[in-house]
Amino acid sequence: DERRILNRLFVHSPQIKDAHDACEALTMIYERPLSTGQGKRQIRRWMRQVSNRGIRCFDRFLGTLRTHFAEITNYFVNRQTSGFVEGLNNKLKVLKRRCYGITNLAHLYQRVCLDLNGYARFGVESI
Repeated sequence: DERRILNRLFVHSPQIKDAHDACEALTMIYERPLSTGQGKRQIRRWMRQVSNRGIRCFDRFLGTLRTHFAEITNYFVNRQTSGFVEGLNNKLKVLKRRCYGITNLAHLYQRVCLDLNGYARFGVESI
């Protein structure tokens, strides 16, 4: 069903199809069991293809990829990312902004626990 909807969209916007195909190709690189060297070569080839096809929506991403290429391709060493830690840091930063003005550390800790563990910890399904 989703594929049918996507195909209808692609008829109206070939640029979106190109971007979608490029995104899927990059995902496939990360899903294959490649060595670090193979992964780096595949990603470099993907970057050239995206640049040569003129897919502009990836420009900022390509810049980030170039800047942090070694760190990003370290994923192929043991197939782990820092995604969990990055997500946790982001949640805590957002919480810190939302809780501006809370001076009681116990209340701040309660808020962190509530946001990270959800309301289920307190016997409430959802609010």
